[in-house]
Amino acid sequence: MHSCAPPIDVLEERFEEYATVNGGLGHTLLEQIEADDGALAHALREYFESAHLDARTRFHSFVGIDLHPDGDGVAPVVTYPGSLPSTTRRGLFGEVLAGLLTESYEYIGAHNWNVPIFLFRYHDDAANYLFTLARDPTQTRQTIGRLGTDFIGLSLNDDGEVVRIISGEAKWRLTLTQAKVDDVMLGKKAKGSAVRSGKGVWRDLNKEPSPPSGARQLLELLREYDSDGFDSAILCLERALVVKDPAPIPKTDLIVFAGNGRAKREKGERLLPWEGVPDEYTAGNDLQIVEVVLQGGEDLIDTIYASLWENGEDA
Repeated sequence: MHSCAPPIDVLEERFEEYATVNGGLGHTLLEQIEADDGALAHALREYFESAHLDARTRFHSFVGIDLHPDGDGVAPVVTYPGSLPSTTRRGLFGEVLAGLLTESYEYIGAHNWNVPIFLFRYHDDAANYLFTLARDPTQTRQTIGRLGTDFIGLSLNDDGEVVRIISGEAKWRLTLTQAKVDDVMLGKKAKGSAVRSGKGVWRDLNKEPSPPSGARQLLELLREYDSDGFDSAILCLERALVVKDPAPIPKTDLIVFAGNGRAKREKGERLLPWEGVPDEYTAGNDLQIVEVVLQGGEDLIDTIYASLWENGEDA
């Protein structure tokens, strides 16, 4: 299970927050105050290890990697998530960031959000990539992203029942510009055309079932790891996930967009809607958008992932 509390004090020190709520839309802009000197990456290391531990255990078993080397002291050459391509690690960063921020900041509705576990074990192509790489280090390629819900969290009442689900999309771009954000949210334009395809995040959120497929995966993990501790939550999810006469659970949709600010970016600049729910969003749930503007974000990501399990063994 994911058991590491976020380093909220460090986040508050390192980021300036601009938060608004307008109707059914919450928007939070987080601006990194200065490039990381190593303190932020160090503070985030334990959280990222906790987020990836389930998948790390699962994938290493699948690949046949021994995390506890023999007396010769030779550590495994291929590991999760460090041996994945850099593009893949940046995608993973965005998904962990979604959980980190959800557990750290107040969103629309002021719900208390909990992330019991991350869904990275369902990244089938990452497992296949590492399986091959461990046997033939020359076979490197880009991986296909994990299908389904990028991120999911729960709000539980005092009895442990699920009273609301939060799920959504986490996106990373090296440099945040309006054109790049529009490509992701609205779909790209065909060559020579001014019309966007519509195959973007807005469409995906509008078409996503409630509860999303990630709720089924989360249910499976709760049963596996702590069926007694999450018995009430499990029962709620079971009732909500039946096809016939489900017991509905209210849902909040989340969009987390992270990357470096453009060269001439003005302080407080927002690239996603913040004054009200946009016309493109028709799902009708509470909507929370988070924009994270980093300084040297790629270096931060590389430093975090290079530091995970530095001793070569898992706890």
